[in-house]
Amino acid sequence: MKRFAVLAVFTLALVLPSLGQDWIRTGTGVGGEKIRIAVPDFKIVADDGQAAALDKTFNDVLFSDLAASGIFDVVSRSFYPLGAIGSPSDVKLDTWAAPPPKAAMLAFGNLGVSSGSLQVQGWLFDAKNAQSPQILAKQYRESASDESARLIAHRFADEIIFRLGGGLNGIAESKLYFISNRSGNKEIWAMDYDGAGQQQITHLRSITLSPRVSPDGTRIAFSSYFKGGPNIMMWSLDLNRLVKFPEFGGTNLSPAWSSDGSRIAFSSSRTGDPEIYVTDQNGNNMRRLTAYHGPDVSPVWNPKTNGQIAWVSGRTGLAQIYVMDSDGTNAQRITDQGYAVSPAWSPNGQLLAFAWVRHYGPGSPGASDIYVMDVASHKWIQLTHDGGHNDFPSWSPDGRHIVYESTRGGTEQIWSMLADGSQQTQLTFGGSNSQPNWSWK
Repeated sequence: MKRFAVLAVFTLALVLPSLGQDWIRTGTGVGGEKIRIAVPDFKIVADDGQAAALDKTFNDVLFSDLAASGIFDVVSRSFYPLGAIGSPSDVKLDTWAAPPPKAAMLAFGNLGVSSGSLQVQGWLFDAKNAQSPQILAKQYRESASDESARLIAHRFADEIIFRLGGGLNGIAESKLYFISNRSGNKEIWAMDYDGAGQQQITHLRSITLSPRVSPDGTRIAFSSYFKGGPNIMMWSLDLNRLVKFPEFGGTNLSPAWSSDGSRIAFSSSRTGDPEIYVTDQNGNNMRRLTAYHGPDVSPVWNPKTNGQIAWVSGRTGLAQIYVMDSDGTNAQRITDQGYAVSPAWSPNGQLLAFAWVRHYGPGSPGASDIYVMDVASHKWIQLTHDGGHNDFPSWSPDGRHIVYESTRGGTEQIWSMLADGSQQTQLTFGGSNSQPNWSWK
């Protein structure tokens, strides 16, 4: 009987963690069974001397985009049948569906360069459906450049992900905005979601913090010491310059856009104590939401409804995460211990990612790691475990990925991962890079 009881307890210990984490799979769309897809190199059909290099860029980016998506098991190229395929007439589905590739899906096509123009044709086939295999057929034409090859690969990858990923748009064309000191000052930089194309946006020669891109991708709200004490400022990506935004006095930090782009929440000490305020997108019609002793900072809207705001408050001592209705009512604390900061709401409005030192204080062994919590049930899961200081999570538009900063390598750098904590990938390497923000689309 004792032996049976021990066995029962051991079995439950194995089963319960798996059952307890079903909510993270449901909420993020990752962690389940992946679609096995083969992506043979696109066949060169026209070449004016640039095709080989552009074909390599295209193939590498397409393969990487699909592998990073979180929904595919991309078949290793070493398993592919011999012989290039560039059009449907070249395809022998039985060789791709059978071992060793055992592909469920096949993405293939051709690439040509002539008269300075890059042309790509791509197809997506169901390898298990010999009667009617075609799912997708696309054609692209851009000027012949490495940047264009990357762009076309991103677009084709996003088309595939949209078709096979439950109708969610892919993230291959999305952008990351972050703070970097590599030019000598803390400025806003941007890069592709995979770390490519890193470029400086602002040149204010000051301390710039907390960049937050608008939902339509035209402006960045941020905090800066450019005009003295930290103020909320606005940068137009269309005009490539600062645009008018009011100064409120005091310390003004951590702006956040509502998902319809009509409002901005931020923290301001204009009346003495840092509190959460909301204005319209131009900084007008200010309204105060909190009125408690202790700092209130880092607001973020529920993007699904804009009906709730999560933020960080020190009203009970150590920083904890709270949620309130967007009019400031019905405030509730959702973390129960330690030191919790930097909330970020998932696109579906169900989950919060944040940085949490669960055991905080002298002699405590805790580290700052990224966690995800289901807002309704307060269930949580830890995503990072690799040491260093992990902070400032931000969700991808599809809700399957999270970008964050980490010091695990000794300096602040930007990393990304799937929303279940897998596929952790470093994106920046030079200088100090922090406070990433993922574009809305």
